[in-house]
Amino acid sequence: MKKRLISILLIILFTGLVLYFSLKDDYRLVIDTIFNIDKIWLLMGFILFLSYMFFKSMVMWIMAKYFKNSFRFRNSLRLNLETNFFHAITPFASGGQPYEIYSLRKYGIKLVDSTNISIECFITYQISLVSLGLIAIISNRLFNLYPANSLLAKLVTIGFIMNLLVIVGLFVLTFATRLSNILLNLIIKILSKLKIIKDKEKTLTRFSNYLTEFHSGAKILLSDKKKFIGCIIIQFISLISLYLIPFVLIIGANMTYVNPLVVIVTSAYVMLIGAFVPIPGGTGGLEYGFIAFFSNFIIGSGLNAIMLVWRFITYYFGMILGAILLSFKRRKK
Repeated sequence: MKKRLISILLIILFTGLVLYFSLKDDYRLVIDTIFNIDKIWLLMGFILFLSYMFFKSMVMWIMAKYFKNSFRFRNSLRLNLETNFFHAITPFASGGQPYEIYSLRKYGIKLVDSTNISIECFITYQISLVSLGLIAIISNRLFNLYPANSLLAKLVTIGFIMNLLVIVGLFVLTFATRLSNILLNLIIKILSKLKIIKDKEKTLTRFSNYLTEFHSGAKILLSDKKKFIGCIIIQFISLISLYLIPFVLIIGANMTYVNPLVVIVTSAYVMLIGAFVPIPGGTGGLEYGFIAFFSNFIIGSGLNAIMLVWRFITYYFGMILGAILLSFKRRKK
């Protein structure tokens, strides 16, 4: 609870700073722009976010059915919305996967299989994220979409490398059996010397068995390569839905027309920058990235208005939905 409280306080603090810098110059015009966004296009923004969650849930449902055929799609959708809350309130979205694994276990899926489902879903998501990031980088090289900015270029490069390293690390954990066992032995040996682990052999045997089961589960999931590639494509579609949200908001605000493909590329850049911001939800970094890249197409207070609405839909809306579902779950218990 203490860690959650700190995270929530950080979110409030940085949200306050974002609102201050977004509204300080011409708050009336920013607010007027927000309220004048066409309601149909605004609704489309929310629908696109829900589409993003829908396709992400579809991937989990496909993965989970390998281990529990009776696992329902509605369970996957609910779990993804709940997990979104923990992603939102923890640095680097680190709280989502543990909750995901715990909840899948509650649906009757073994702990080791739940871990596999969560990691494989994350791998397919990361592959799609990095692929879109790579497309964005290549597009900018070919068409020179953004003026040269050394700081932004460095931030995008760092974000891209970090996301790529995450994929490599996950593949090593999932498929490099020998290396995983060497790392496990090393970690348990260190913890044993620090007196954190009392029975070294018993702990090593237990975790070695867990690792063996984990690698077996990973092989099952990858045995059907068509489905695995299909899951990557579905994750790709989910991210496209998320990346198109600024486009519908720009249209709804009756601003200058921006090519939807350019919006997707720009959103991919923004997400790469937000990947390594340690504040919950990437708060501060994502807003900075949005303003920095979209300022090439939108100018004035309208840019701040679009950024605030985009941020609400893609971050706060999902967090609120997750909190409501978790609240109902606790009441039911």
